[in-house]
Amino acid sequence: MRDGFKMRNIKMIVSYDGSRYNGWQRQKNSPNTIQELIENVIHDCIKEKVTIISSGRTDAGVHAYGQVINFNVQSTLPLKEIQRVINIALPNDIAIKSIEEVGERFHSRYNAKSKIYVYKILNSDVHDPFIRKYAYYCPHDLDIEKMKRAARLFIGQHNFNGFSSAKASNKSTERIIYSLDIVQNGEEIEISYHGNGFLYNMVRIMTGTLIEIGLRKLPEDVITTALKTGERQVAGYTAPPHGLVLAEVKY
Repeated sequence: MRDGFKMRNIKMIVSYDGSRYNGWQRQKNSPNTIQELIENVIHDCIKEKVTIISSGRTDAGVHAYGQVINFNVQSTLPLKEIQRVINIALPNDIAIKSIEEVGERFHSRYNAKSKIYVYKILNSDVHDPFIRKYAYYCPHDLDIEKMKRAARLFIGQHNFNGFSSAKASNKSTERIIYSLDIVQNGEEIEISYHGNGFLYNMVRIMTGTLIEIGLRKLPEDVITTALKTGERQVAGYTAPPHGLVLAEVKY
């Protein structure tokens, strides 16, 4: 409570095209982040300075269908009006999909139970200029069945240190992958990852490893080796960011 006004905890689901931004998280050396842009728009629209809490960071070039954020405001404006004025002020590559008031203890990051990421690949002889920012173009023949067999090795609880670009720290690198599905629809391939959390660049390294297995550059059991040893150099390359989408956060 401040100045007689009750603080409201506002939860939003945000969709964005990350192509032209330096990632989600506010940075000291770059104003071109999605978090800072949304915070500034909220300040301009409802005249309150806010600090956004998000379900997690996305890297430069990574997109989102369902990024979840929350922040505290005193504004008494109706929720739909807040959503409307913010969407009007946002650039057309960012949109607030939904808004609701939640309990004061809700925290977008700490309350998240799991996340779903989707990586899109265009496996074609000819690139498609209309999806070039949203799918990784791979013109070489991919053995999808080989990739599917290898993907099963990720399922379960493992130490994913070998599939992370993060510097060594005392934080746990144990994560659980609940499902990993590879679906091919013509020339388009979607790899869906559902896990309780993901390390820095984890999905992109897992994807790069699966692609190299599909190209027959790496054996399927390289996944088991990387999981056991925790050595980054064992796994495949880091797939480019533009094929990756944060699809959903579950609570």
